[in-house]
Amino acid sequence: MKQYELTVMFHPDLEMNMAPALDKVAKILEDAGGKITKDSDEGKKRLAYAIDKNEYAVYHYYDLELPAQAPQKISSTLNITDEVIRYLLVAADPRKAKIEAAKSSKEAANETNE
Repeated sequence: MKQYELTVMFHPDLEMNMAPALDKVAKILEDAGGKITKDSDEGKKRLAYAIDKNEYAVYHYYDLELPAQAPQKISSTLNITDEVIRYLLVAADPRKAKIEAAKSSKEAANETNE
């Protein structure tokens, strides 16, 4: 399975109750055969330009492992999901994983020395 990064911009009105929207996206990802390895909520941010008359969006990032056919299935489903304003699904840079692994091992070594 290949590594991917998914950025989802949710409708700003969902900020107070994000759980159903996050569950819906997680179900879409799992139904396509994917596995969420990491996710983070970046909160509500102002957009550079209005999208569907919205000045703000709630950003959520996912690191994924997906089989070959999953990106197409996910894209077609997210295109018609009402809660999602925009999304970006890209293949992860393998160099990023190496850098993060080196950082974590360096931090672990520093903690053991203290």
